Amino acid sequence: MKKMSNIYESAANTLGIFNSPCLTKVELRVACKGISDRDALSKPDPCVILKMQSHGQWFEVDRTEVIRTCINPVFSKLFTVDFYFEEVQRLRFEVHDISSNHNGLKEADFLGGMECTLGQIVSQRKLSKSLLKHGNTAGKSSITVIAEELSGNDDYVELSFSARKLDDKDFFSKSDPFLEIFRINDDATQQLVHRTEVVMNNLNPAWKTFKVSVNSLCSGDQDRRLKCIVWDWDSNGKHDFIGEFSSTFKEMRGAMEGRQVQWECINPKYKAKKKNYKNSGIVILNQCKIHKMHSFLDYIMGGCQIQFTVAIDFTASNGDPRNSCSLHYIHPYQPNEYLKALVAVGEICQDYDSDKMFPAFGFGARIPPEYKVSHDFAINFNEDNPECAGIQGVVEAYQSCLPKLQLYGPTNIAPIIQKVAKSASEETNTKEASQYFILLILTDGVITDMADTREAIVHASHLPMSVIIVGVGNADFSDMQMLDGDDGILRSPKGEPVLRDIVQFVPFRNFKHASPAALAKSVLAEVPNQVVDYYNGKGIKPKCMSEYESSRTLAP
Repeated sequence: MKKMSNIYESAANTLGIFNSPCLTKVELRVACKGISDRDALSKPDPCVILKMQSHGQWFEVDRTEVIRTCINPVFSKLFTVDFYFEEVQRLRFEVHDISSNHNGLKEADFLGGMECTLGQIVSQRKLSKSLLKHGNTAGKSSITVIAEELSGNDDYVELSFSARKLDDKDFFSKSDPFLEIFRINDDATQQLVHRTEVVMNNLNPAWKTFKVSVNSLCSGDQDRRLKCIVWDWDSNGKHDFIGEFSSTFKEMRGAMEGRQVQWECINPKYKAKKKNYKNSGIVILNQCKIHKMHSFLDYIMGGCQIQFTVAIDFTASNGDPRNSCSLHYIHPYQPNEYLKALVAVGEICQDYDSDKMFPAFGFGARIPPEYKVSHDFAINFNEDNPECAGIQGVVEAYQSCLPKLQLYGPTNIAPIIQKVAKSASEETNTKEASQYFILLILTDGVITDMADTREAIVHASHLPMSVIIVGVGNADFSDMQMLDGDDGILRSPKGEPVLRDIVQFVPFRNFKHASPAALAKSVLAEVPNQVVDYYNGKGIKPKCMSEYESSRTLAP
């Protein structure tokens, strides 16, 4: 076992997936209804314990306060958890009756539990389920969990400063002023947020408008102190101090809708020494504009569905499925690489798709009844409705279609990309963030229609879709890396560049000894940014600006 985990870690580390940055933090609010105590005469004293699963074990993350004698408790304590789109994060909420004389769980009555994934809560925003007692029996009691993204503030602000009557620090000409803005951190250290350009020879400078993220300006805290310093630039680098003032983002927001905010620029030394010292000039904020950047969770919680489609390679190079050396061999006890990759990625995507119906296609085989080669056939052989019920439905359709096919070739994936692109392009007509398409292509070899595929990907980069390609088996996949634009820009044969990088290619062999979660983590880590880049780039807001969203917007 030790050896296995080492291989997993080295695979994970070489792919740089272990420390994938936490996408965001989510706050979970919990309430219960109809909790009954075993002792019918008294009401319970409920407390909810949140557990998370790691390596098959449940461990406690946090617990709410205990609410005395209450059957419909609404807890004020929030659970804050890290959210990773590319992982299945299993949660368990347990409700216990904590007797007043003992806060431990030993004397507690277990009143019911509920298991779900964080993805389910986030995609539904509000999840209500029955509380199950021991033996998984449902009583009349239920639990509701509401998710809210924590600050997740990627908004940025546009600021435009000028000054008048600044002190003159130069003998033969006027001062050359520039402005620096510092954020004062919790530990009292200063962090430079922005430095303007120098305006030469001018005591009434107007500096260029600049943009800065709300996070870097004030770490999302609009009352955080900001220190602003005006300097007179000197070519020797020893700039002369003109004056300073303090402010907050809250105060700067006063310069919205045509108003101005002004500060006196003070030189403390002059103030202490000179009796009738007023100031060393006035600094004016002429405009403060806030630009809202929507996050991945804004879109998901706004009702955007992830439409997951899978395409499987049935070319002859996979080997005869009846032969145990074949990549398509159905082993009685363990899934082949195609199934492993499909389940690992599909299990995550299914939490973000309300109908759990997944179109599944095959390519590179001769199909009944005429046995013509097809590069985009439905593996359930129902061209009018290629959808399978859940990931399990895809697995079953795959297993039952294998004996009916003649594996053939060549390996053409452009037709299947075009097929999903057609659905994605119909979606663009809605001008809403309602469906984003993910196409998972599982293939054993280098593709033969590279020019057409490049063309199809460039076209698809303008649409709400991403393509994930998992290379199965031991072929040389070096050509496939060029489709994943990470190391250079992918272009169509005519030279048109992709609008955004939408392809992620991963060879399955890098994960052969790792857990399925490691594969999913690697291929799905880029999806949230791809979703955000697409909709923000098109200026499309989340579909329903929920109460959740408006609570995230900084109040004036």
